[in-house]
Amino acid sequence: MPFLNGSSGGAIELQAETNPLNERNLYNTLVRASSTNPQQVQTGTQQLQNWEKESYFYATLQTILIDLKYPVEVRYLAVIQLKNGIDKYWRKTATNAIIKEEKALIRSRALESGIKEPDHRLALQTALAIAKITRFDFPHDWPDAISSITQHLRLAFVPGTNPIYLPRSLLMLLYVVKELATGRLIRTRTNLQSATPEVFQVLGTIYITKVQSWLGFIQNGGDNEGGALNSIEHSLLSLRVLRRLFIAGYEFPNRNKDVHELWILVNQRFGEILSLVSQHSHLIHAQVRQLIEKHLVQTSKLHHEMVKTHPAAFVLLPHSIDLAKSYWSLLVEFGRTFGSQTTAVTSKIGTGGGEEEEEEITPCVEKLSLKALLLLRATVKLVYSPTHTFKYQHAEDKEERKLSVENIKSQLLSDSLIREMMETLVTRFFVFRPKDLREWEEEPEEWERREEGEGDAWEFSARSCAEKLFLDLVINNKALLIEPLLSVFSAVATTQNTDILLKDSIYAAIGLAAPVLDQHLDFARFLETTLVPEVQIQQPGYKILRRRITMVLGQWLPIKEGLNRPLVYQIFQYLLDKSDESNDEVVRVTAGRQLKNIIDPFEFKAEDFMPFATTTLSRLMALIEEVELAETKMALLNTISVIVVKMERHITPFADQIISLLPPLWTQAGDVWLMKQSILTILAALITSMKTASVKYHSMIIPLIQSCLDPTSDIRQYLLEDALDLWGALLIQSPGPTEDILSLAQFLFPLFETATDALRKSLEITESYFLLAPRVMLQTQICTNFSSAFSALLDAQLKREANGMIMHLVKILIHSAESLGGVPAVQSLTNLLLEARFLSKLVTGLRTAFDAHQTTGPNRIHSDIDGIVETDYFSVLASLALSHPPTFISAISTIATGRHESFPETIAWLLTEWFSHLDNISSPPTKKLMCMALTALADPAPEAGPQAWILGKLQDLVGCWTELIAECMESDEDLGRDEDEKDNLVYEEKLEATPYDSPEDVRKREFTFTDPVHRIPIKQFIREHLHRIIGKCGGQEAFQRDWLGNVDEDVIKDFANYRVL
Repeated sequence: MPFLNGSSGGAIELQAETNPLNERNLYNTLVRASSTNPQQVQTGTQQLQNWEKESYFYATLQTILIDLKYPVEVRYLAVIQLKNGIDKYWRKTATNAIIKEEKALIRSRALESGIKEPDHRLALQTALAIAKITRFDFPHDWPDAISSITQHLRLAFVPGTNPIYLPRSLLMLLYVVKELATGRLIRTRTNLQSATPEVFQVLGTIYITKVQSWLGFIQNGGDNEGGALNSIEHSLLSLRVLRRLFIAGYEFPNRNKDVHELWILVNQRFGEILSLVSQHSHLIHAQVRQLIEKHLVQTSKLHHEMVKTHPAAFVLLPHSIDLAKSYWSLLVEFGRTFGSQTTAVTSKIGTGGGEEEEEEITPCVEKLSLKALLLLRATVKLVYSPTHTFKYQHAEDKEERKLSVENIKSQLLSDSLIREMMETLVTRFFVFRPKDLREWEEEPEEWERREEGEGDAWEFSARSCAEKLFLDLVINNKALLIEPLLSVFSAVATTQNTDILLKDSIYAAIGLAAPVLDQHLDFARFLETTLVPEVQIQQPGYKILRRRITMVLGQWLPIKEGLNRPLVYQIFQYLLDKSDESNDEVVRVTAGRQLKNIIDPFEFKAEDFMPFATTTLSRLMALIEEVELAETKMALLNTISVIVVKMERHITPFADQIISLLPPLWTQAGDVWLMKQSILTILAALITSMKTASVKYHSMIIPLIQSCLDPTSDIRQYLLEDALDLWGALLIQSPGPTEDILSLAQFLFPLFETATDALRKSLEITESYFLLAPRVMLQTQICTNFSSAFSALLDAQLKREANGMIMHLVKILIHSAESLGGVPAVQSLTNLLLEARFLSKLVTGLRTAFDAHQTTGPNRIHSDIDGIVETDYFSVLASLALSHPPTFISAISTIATGRHESFPETIAWLLTEWFSHLDNISSPPTKKLMCMALTALADPAPEAGPQAWILGKLQDLVGCWTELIAECMESDEDLGRDEDEKDNLVYEEKLEATPYDSPEDVRKREFTFTDPVHRIPIKQFIREHLHRIIGKCGGQEAFQRDWLGNVDEDVIKDFANYRVL
C-alpha cells in the first residue's frame, strides 16, 4: 500500500506540472488549495508554486480577485498569492521577475478592484498589495498612483456616491502612505513629499467635515445614526493617513501654511473630542466610544511623533506650547487616580491580596497619559540633550532650533513647573497602582520581569516613562531640584512613617538620582539608621520596601565609596532567605538581580564577602531552581557569574556547589540557547578564577565543549562563541597537556576553513596549544594540517590583526622546533611550510611590495600587502633565518625555482626590499630580530665562505647595526652592565610566578625568556659574527679591500663609535 500511495502521489504531481495556466484551471486549483482536504491542499499548493514563474499568472490571479461571482474564500486566497508574488517577483532585479506588460495590466486594474471590493478582508489585502506595488513603481513606472487615489477620494466624497468608495479609497491611501513613509531610502521619502500637498488638502477637508458631522449628531441628536457611525469610521481613517503625512510628508512642517491651518483644526477637534469623552462618555455606546477614543489616541500619536521627529517644528507650530501644558494638566489629573497611597491598599497587599474591586482606569486615558509623558520627555530632551546629526544645516535650520529651545525655556519649563513636575512624578506616578500590586501577587515572576524591562520597554509603561522624565529633569536642574527632593526625602525616610507606597516612591527617586545626590546625601547614615531597621520589619506590605531597598542599594553602591559593604552583603543574604514570609519570590528575585551591582564594583573585596558567600550562593542557586522563566534564570546565573569572577581564587570552596547546579539547568534549557550561553559563561569564569584547581572538572567540561564544536551539531551555530571562550579559558589554566585536551585540537581546522568572526578566538586557542604542547603540535601530521590551514587563510583577504596572529603562530612553531629538535626539526618544519606553499605566498606578497616601491606616478603598481603585513611577513622569514640560516637559504632557493628565477635574482630583490623596509618598523624587538637574522645570513655556517649576495649590502647592514645598537642602549645607563652587555631588550633574570599568574602566563614568560632577541645582547651577537665574517674574507685587510671599502666613511665612523670590534 505505501508503494501504491507513493505512485498515486507522483501521478498527481505530474498532472499538476502539465496543467496549462488559464482562468478556469487557476480557479479550480485555488478551490483545491483552499479546501479542507489535506491531499487537495497539497496538490493545489504545488500547482500554484509551479505556475509562479509563468507569465500572466499574477494577472490571472487578479482577474479572479476582481470577479465577484467567485466565492470569497477563493478570491481571498488569490489576493494572498498576488500579494506574496509582488514581494518576491515585482522587483526588476528579481529572479523570474514579472514581465513589464503583466505589471502594467495589474496596475491598470488595481485601484478599481480596491475601491469596489465589498468584503473588508479582501479590501485590506488589496490595499496592502497596491501599497507594495507603489513602493516599487512610484513615481517612475506608476507616476499617477497617488494622484489617481486622490481623484477617487474627491469623487467618493461627493454626496450620492456609493458609500463604500470613500472608506476603500482611504484604506488604499493609508497603506500606500504607510509603505512610503517607512521607506529607508531618501528617494522614497522624497517621492512621498512631492505628492503630499495635493493629498493633504483633500484629506484635511474630509477629516474636518466628517468630524463636524458626527460631533453635531452626538451633541444635537438626529435620525441618521448609521451615517454618523460611518462618519466616525471615515474621520478615523483620514486621521490615520494625516498623522503620517504630517510627519513624513514634509521636511519642515512648520514652514508650510497648510500644515499650520490643519494643525490648528486637528488640535481644536482634539480638545472637543476629549471634552466629549470626559464629560459624556457614559451616554455613548461602548462601540462608538471606542472609535471616538481612537481619534484621541491617533492625535496624541501625531503630537508625540512630531516632537520626536521634528522637535523644532513642533515647538514652532501654532499653540504647541499650550498643547504641551494641556498634556501636563491631563497628567496631573490622571495622576490623582494612577496610584493609591491608602492604608487599605497596603493592608491588602501585605495579606496576600484578594478579590477586592479595583478602581477602573479607562485604557484611553492611560494611553493619552503615556503619550503625554513621552511628549514632555521629548520636549525636555530638545532643551537638554538635542539630537546631533551629520546632515548639513542651513542658517534657517539652526535659527529655528535655537528659537524652539528658547521658547520651551521661557514659555514652558519655568522653575515652578519643573518643581511641580518633579513632585507630581514622584508622588503620583512612582506609586504602585492596585493593578500592579494584584499582578505582583498573581504572577510574581512575570511581573518582576516586566518591571525589570530594559531597552525601549519604558516607552510602553507610564511609571517607567515617568522615571525617565524625572531623571532628565533632576540631572539638568540640580540646583533647583536637589533641595526640595532631599526635603521630601527627610520627611518621609523615617522608620516611624508607615506610608509604604509613598515611601517606596520616594526611595525610587533617591535611587534614580543617586549620581546627582552623591555629594548631598549621607547615604551611609541612611543605610545604617533607616534601611537596616526597615528591612527587618515584619508587617503587612513591607515586602514592597524590601524590594525597593535592594534596588536602591544596587543603584548607590557602584557610585558611593566608603559604605559598610559587609552590612550590605548581610542585607542581601537576609533578603534571599525563603523562610521569611516577607521575602516572597519578587523580593528574592530582585535581590538576586541587584546583587550583581553590589558585587561588580571595583571596591569589592573577596575577603569581606567570604563570610556570606556560602549562604548567599546556596540561596541564589535554590532560587534558580525555583523560578520558571528562562530570562529570570539567566539573570540570576549572570549574578553568580559575576560573583565567580570577582571572588577569583576564593571561589574554589564553592565550586562543587555551583557545578552541581549546571547539568540539570543545561537539560532544562532545551532550545533556550541564551540559557546555555549563560552556563558556558559561568564555567569559563569558574575555570579562570580557580586556575589549576579547575582540572578536576575537565572530564565534565571537555565533552561539553566537544559537543558545541562538532560541525555536524545543531547547537554549534548558537553556542560556538561561548564554547570557544570556555575552551580558551580551559587551555590557559591547564598545567599541562592531556589526551582529552589534545583531542579537541582537531576542531580548530573546520573553524579555520570558515574564516568567520570566530577566527580570532580560534587563533588565540591555537597559540595556547602551541605553548601548552609544542612537541605534539610539531608532529608531522598535526604540523602539516596547521601549515595547510595557515596557507589557506593567507588567501582569505584577512584583516591585518588576523594576518599578524598567523605570522606570530608560525614564529612560535619555528622557535619551538629549534628549541626542542634543533636543526632537523627546523628543516622538517620548513619543508612542511614549503609543501603548503605558505612561504612561497609570503615571498609573492613581498615581491608585489617590491615592485610597487619601484614605481611612482598615476600608473604606479599597487602592492597586495600594506606596511604592517609586510613587517609580519619579514618577521617570519627573519625567525627562520635566525634559527638556521642554511635552511632559510635553501627555502628561498626552492621558492626561486618555483618562480622561475635564480637564487641570486630572488635574494637580490628580497634583500633590497628588506633593508628598505627596516626604517618602517617601529617595534624595537621586531627590528632587532631582523637585524640579527640579516647578520646571521652573512655568516650562515662555519664551513660557508663569504656570502657575496649579502656582503654587497654591507653599507645597509652596518647602518642597521648602528641604528639598532643606539636604540638598544637608550635608557640603559643605570643597569650596571658592562659596555658590551648593554641591551635594554635583554631580560636579566626570569620573573617568578605569582598567585595571580595563570599557567599560560608562566609558559609565555618562559618562551619569551628563551627568545634570542631577549637573551643575547646585540653588540655581542654582532661582534661574534663580524669576527667570523672577517676571518672568512681573509682577514682585516682583505675585508677592508673587498667589502668595507664600499661603505661610506660616515657610516663606518658612526658604527665605530660603539666600539663593537
